[in-house]
Amino acid sequence: MQGQSVEKNARTAIYPGSFDPITNGHLDILSRALKIFDKIIIAVLRNGSKEPLFSVEERMSMIKQVTSGMNVVIESFDGLLADYVRQKETNIIIRSLRATSDFDYEFQMAVMNSQMNREMESIFLMTGKEYFFLSSSVVKEIASRGGDVSWLVPPVVAEKLKAKLRSSGSNNGEE
Repeated sequence: MQGQSVEKNARTAIYPGSFDPITNGHLDILSRALKIFDKIIIAVLRNGSKEPLFSVEERMSMIKQVTSGMNVVIESFDGLLADYVRQKETNIIIRSLRATSDFDYEFQMAVMNSQMNREMESIFLMTGKEYFFLSSSVVKEIASRGGDVSWLVPPVVAEKLKAKLRSSGSNNGEE
């Protein structure tokens, strides 16, 4: 592999998301996906319609720290996922499912993406049972109220979350 390009014979998949912040549930999906694929491109979405807690650069930095030693490439993208996948010369995306509500949304997205890029395939991995309830939104909500999230996210993410909330004055449980 040279630079950020993908070898033609490597089985490469894209794991897209906002990762605001990355959780232990994301890492569970990633480690299981790496048993199936040679390389994973973690594609951090730049979404202008959402107000993230962490900048794209901060999210990418945290992901880089917690995936050290894994066969991943970390990039950001905006626009349509179907176009990004085409640009990366792969056709597989990894999506995680926690509950039936996730399935409804992910099914709609998979169908729409396949309409925009006929070569694109969505691979769904079920989240481990210990992460069924876990989302970045839940992590941020608990942390913003002073709760302990150390069991939900890697240590570096817990530290960054605490510092970010302290600096923004959003942590109701701490001075």
